[in-house]
Amino acid sequence: MAERLRLTVLLVAMGAGWGLSVPLGKLAVSTGYQPFGLIFWEKVIVAAFLGVVCLSRGRVPVFGRATLWRYLMVAALGTVIPGWAYYFSARHLPAGVLAILLSTVPMMAFPVALALGNDAFRLIRLGGLACGMVGIVLLIGPEASLPDPAMAAIIPVALIAPFCYACEGNALARWGTAGLDPIQLITGASLVGLLVMLPLVLLSGQWIDPRPPYGVADGALVLSALAHAVVYSAYVWLVGRAGSVFTAQVSYLVTGFGVLWSIALLGEVYSGYIWAALALMLAGLMLVQPRTRMPLAPVAAMTQDGLNGHRRGRD
Repeated sequence: MAERLRLTVLLVAMGAGWGLSVPLGKLAVSTGYQPFGLIFWEKVIVAAFLGVVCLSRGRVPVFGRATLWRYLMVAALGTVIPGWAYYFSARHLPAGVLAILLSTVPMMAFPVALALGNDAFRLIRLGGLACGMVGIVLLIGPEASLPDPAMAAIIPVALIAPFCYACEGNALARWGTAGLDPIQLITGASLVGLLVMLPLVLLSGQWIDPRPPYGVADGALVLSALAHAVVYSAYVWLVGRAGSVFTAQVSYLVTGFGVLWSIALLGEVYSGYIWAALALMLAGLMLVQPRTRMPLAPVAAMTQDGLNGHRRGRD
């Protein structure tokens, strides 16, 4: 009983940490920082932190033909593309709405899993997918749902991120990790991603000068990256200790805490339609969540580095 209580406390702390990254992303773009610059420095921080973890474990990333394409895939689907979509959307949408949309990762993962042959059709999980679709309709349909009706046009862009995380998790489930453990994979993907992002950030003019003075956006970027790295490490440990089904419950906590942190830190206020969408998303998440002991790549992907969160998570 005491052990389960400790694991539950850790699970809640993980949800709070991942949820905190949602309003932090909103703060990171608040002073004009652009997506590529934020993604580049986030990868620097994550690679440095998890690199130390790898060295302490004596398991550094392995580079070869079999692992390189996986690093590239995780970097592209776990960070570069969804990171751009997330930071672009964060400039226009309330952070709480972004947190709600993140809960669509496992819902999107279900049809992708069917297409790749990773899963079998289950009517109850189709019901979860339907709940998610109705939730999205509630966000973009009624005029009173979003603070500005024009924000509805950004919802499809924001959904690129969870779709990428869903594809990433299923790709890893389908083709494996070439013998890499999750932390090795994310560290290697971060290092490869740095090489990909450097020319992009320089050619696009989105470079962020790392020299002081520092402001709120800089602090938000550092805290968000550290939260991803720390919570993902905890996630990997908890899957091994308590199993994937228990750890899957972090999905609910990430969405819930994301909304609560956004209210507390950003003073956001939501309409009844948004609260109804949140309820539908959580119901859909409950229906599509795996019921057997299996890897939960969507949650890991939510760490935005193949994390997941599989960004991640995901996740």
